[in-house]
Amino acid sequence: MSFSRSDAVTVAEVLRNAARAEILPRFRNLSAGAVRTKTSQLDLVTDADEAAERVIEAELLRLFPKAIVIGEEGVSRNPGILEGLDRADLAFILDPVDGTLNFASGLPLFGVMAAVVMRGEVVCGIILDPISDDWAIAIRGEGAWIQRPDGSTSPLRVASAVPLEEMAGNVSWRYLPEQLRPTVTGNLPKVAMAADLRCAAHTYRLIASGHLHFAFSSSVMPWDHAAGWLIHREAGGYTAHFDGSPYRPANRSGGLISAPDQKSWQAVRDALLPSQV
Repeated sequence: MSFSRSDAVTVAEVLRNAARAEILPRFRNLSAGAVRTKTSQLDLVTDADEAAERVIEAELLRLFPKAIVIGEEGVSRNPGILEGLDRADLAFILDPVDGTLNFASGLPLFGVMAAVVMRGEVVCGIILDPISDDWAIAIRGEGAWIQRPDGSTSPLRVASAVPLEEMAGNVSWRYLPEQLRPTVTGNLPKVAMAADLRCAAHTYRLIASGHLHFAFSSSVMPWDHAAGWLIHREAGGYTAHFDGSPYRPANRSGGLISAPDQKSWQAVRDALLPSQV
């Protein structure tokens, strides 16, 4: 069983249609009751997240009736559905609105993400930017590219390696254990720039296109990383957990660092987490 470029474009269109029907009409148009907290005031869900996930899941199951669908909001209701990820012949991992905090704040920095997993391996990643109306897409072994609705494409390639002091990156540290937070934040001046876009979708698009050198994430939930990990890898990049182990979507412990190559990864890890060396 394989997943083709044609299949990827089909899924990409499903994401776009859901965004146009359920997400964009609600952007900057959310009523007070349409935004709710999950675990904290920084962890939100909106009517757009839930409606888009329902629409995407239903359409994917219509198109791929033997698949399972693992969506962020579905897992919030039933964490047990994650347990089938490694065993499924075909699974879709969805983040219907990645960057919900930005979306709910009226900031046009959010995305729709889908990863295709076969027997535990990510074989396709898709990240839609609903505002620019294009996708970052990767097929395992076939590269990564930006695709537009008219069918035109542009290849993605990570940045060239540079010394640590010249690296710019995205650092998401809010889910770090409390004892590690001062270490990581205190070491940020060792790099040229470190920001937090509050959106994995755009972070992965930026590192895969060479506009940032690295990304550091303290959370590894599969809907935040599976699609972007493959896109970044197919664009030439290197990602590993803080302990150096390779990324797998079923592994939900330990943070992730992505960089142009393994040497750059080591430099970032040693600089930001010297206690882990």
